[in-house]
Amino acid sequence: MQAVPLCPITGFPATRRIQPISGRLIIGLWRGAFGVATEQQLAGIERFGLWESPCGLVFFEPMLPGDDAFYQELHRRWDFERVLAPPGLARPEFKRIAEIVRPEEKVLDVGCAEGGLSLYLPHASYVGLDPNFSATAAGPDIRHEAIAAHAASHSGEYDVVCALHVIEHVADPLGFAGELLNCLRTGGRLFITVPGRHSPITDIPNFVLNAPPNHLSWWNEGALGALADRLDLAVEAVEKLPFWPCDSIIYWMGRLSPKLTGDRYFRAHWTWYVALAWSWLAARVCDRLFQVPATAQSSGLLLIARKPS
Repeated sequence: MQAVPLCPITGFPATRRIQPISGRLIIGLWRGAFGVATEQQLAGIERFGLWESPCGLVFFEPMLPGDDAFYQELHRRWDFERVLAPPGLARPEFKRIAEIVRPEEKVLDVGCAEGGLSLYLPHASYVGLDPNFSATAAGPDIRHEAIAAHAASHSGEYDVVCALHVIEHVADPLGFAGELLNCLRTGGRLFITVPGRHSPITDIPNFVLNAPPNHLSWWNEGALGALADRLDLAVEAVEKLPFWPCDSIIYWMGRLSPKLTGDRYFRAHWTWYVALAWSWLAARVCDRLFQVPATAQSSGLLLIARKPS
């Protein structure tokens, strides 16, 4: 009998195990779908558990994050950094944050990729952190530095701290968010975005991007609220984010895939492999022919919270 793990946010025991998942299945899906070898990193993990906590967070046990070799190989093969966050791309969270940030405020963007957010903040002072960033001759101030090291030397320095689609990749989300908070001055704002747990991303069967060592946790409004509560943050809003162009393929995959997920999300069965392949091929066609409907279910969530006095 597998021991019940503790929620990585609240520390309370998980309420249920959604499903066990074979480590061999996860390794095979990474190899088959993306051509990325995870045998070495996932070696020795016979089975993952997918658990739900009382606050609504869904998380994998063990929470094994991708190492540098994993992300370098994934980005080399699929160039996710430039696909997901190229400078100038109008991501909805970029626009929303730009509406709130005031002139001359100091902004820290953790996990910033190419620093696309900086283009929306010409009125602010911008610093980005990303260990996988490929430096260019000119551009925003992006540093190869971990958040823990930066927080140690820049405590309380920033008016705004952002972590956009980052926290779902880390094994200690509460500790990570605490480091973000350490960089924030009293009264400053914290912005965190995550893929929504109840969104098309979980409608896709065997969608391994939503599994270790990439996504380690799935978030909803309750989980974000619990995170803010643990950090004594004043929540200003938890907003739903619409789909943006690079998310559209996810929308169509979720819309067109056979409805197999719900009680489970990963399964070593030929019908699930065929469903995944079908959703990918059909989504590519629809993505070229149609726009995502304005009525589409949101793709992500944005937490806006303030560090109180």
